[in-house]
Amino acid sequence: MRFVDTHTHTWGPNTEELPWPVDVLPPGWEGAYTAHDLVADMDAAGVAESVMVTTPMYGRGVRANEYTMRSIEAYPDRLWGVGLMDFYGDPDDVRADLRRVVGHDRMLGVRMHACLEYAEHSTELNRTADWILDDELDVVWDEAAELDTSIFIFPKAEQISTIETLAGRYPDVQIVVDHMAFPDETTDPDAAPWTDFESLADHDNVAVKVSSLPRSSEEAWPYEDLWGYVRNLLEWFGPERLMLGSDYPWMDDWADYESCLSWVEEAEFASARDYAYMAHRTFERIHES
Repeated sequence: MRFVDTHTHTWGPNTEELPWPVDVLPPGWEGAYTAHDLVADMDAAGVAESVMVTTPMYGRGVRANEYTMRSIEAYPDRLWGVGLMDFYGDPDDVRADLRRVVGHDRMLGVRMHACLEYAEHSTELNRTADWILDDELDVVWDEAAELDTSIFIFPKAEQISTIETLAGRYPDVQIVVDHMAFPDETTDPDAAPWTDFESLADHDNVAVKVSSLPRSSEEAWPYEDLWGYVRNLLEWFGPERLMLGSDYPWMDDWADYESCLSWVEEAEFASARDYAYMAHRTFERIHES
């Protein structure tokens, strides 16, 4: 079966030619995690293709996505990308920037770090930030609809209702919610605000990544303490709008690449059909159709 890992990160070495403006690395990591490293891990785990989500360490400027683009060019049949950009500025410039970022046919869209303070290098957590509702961002959403590209949103649970507002405001834009809104010790799969996902599922233009389980779990593989979240998402969205992702290597060093993905094979509540959609069919429907 084809397996597409919908959420990974790569970055090159810190060089004078393509430097790291800030040193934002996963826990337990030093140095680069290159596209070559990722493809080697994919091969070992039986993953056909992966989506690289540009890391904030390169900022939001013109060169923010350069390493991602280079990686796609190096592995054109294995890798996809999601970019970062500056969402504020002259509307014509913002439109041009979005067209530039998604100009490559394997760049799937751009990411909004909803749960982080808006900055060139987003790192400061704000789980109730509402900057993604700013009217000044209308130009981004309008251009995304024109280009038929996706907006990937990384929220915390308190911001799911904000995403519902956006989904209704921009029904022609495909929205993908990263990491199941990052459940943590403050959330419960059967209680608000995380259960706001149930009403968000009423919007057909929303899909969810079932990803980064090791970072959210307080248990070892296969992360059974998070299965309630996955069961609810399957009930509300159906497997046709769920996609599996690792978030590798952005997690504790005890979670190897295979562990980030293989847990789903232990989840007896997920049928073979569910698994097929989450593993590749949903990705194909949203990004390759």
